[in-house]
Amino acid sequence: MRSPKIFMLIFLIAGMMSACNKDSNTYAVIETDFGTMKVLLYNSTPKHRDNFIKLAEEGYFDDLLFHRVIPNFMIQGGDPDSKNAQPGQILGMGGPGYLIDPEIGAPHKRGALAAAQAPNPDKKSSGSQFYIVHGQTWDDQVLNNIERQNNITFSPEDRQMYKEIGGSPFLDGNYTVFGEIVEGMDVVDKIAAQNTGPNDRPVQDIRMKVRLSK
Repeated sequence: MRSPKIFMLIFLIAGMMSACNKDSNTYAVIETDFGTMKVLLYNSTPKHRDNFIKLAEEGYFDDLLFHRVIPNFMIQGGDPDSKNAQPGQILGMGGPGYLIDPEIGAPHKRGALAAAQAPNPDKKSSGSQFYIVHGQTWDDQVLNNIERQNNITFSPEDRQMYKEIGGSPFLDGNYTVFGEIVEGMDVVDKIAAQNTGPNDRPVQDIRMKVRLSK
């Protein structure tokens, strides 16, 4: 028969293992007619993470469009004006009525989830508009030019990533990346391949639904 002390020790070890195995990250899924993307929201950008969670829980993003699509660059959505937009309507200026303080730092690698931004000296983010990096690969010469122009320095890891995996490195240092695609990058590829009209708006509407996930 096990002694009470041994039983308590096993119980404590089991509890510690369970705590270690628990994923403390927050995930969301973005559903489209082209499939579903699962995104990890970074704990290192709590203002953007918490705002995205809040809007997702409210259903804010549901039925909004990916209103701006540029292959090898990014796909953008989250403008509330897009929900009932007419064909050809110019989009990209709407939001919830507030901006988010910048939390700039993470790189714009392929699949990065980042906050859109109207030009402002403080680099504050749109309250709801976001983009997902489609990107492309870059060589050292181009990366060196980006460093000089943007007054930034790529870490050896980021430089290698941009050369092998790709992304949009020219955005680094100016926009907040607050998450990344962990499943469904093929959906980004499909959306990026759609035909677009004026202002890079897809000819056929691409709607989204966003909800939190495990």
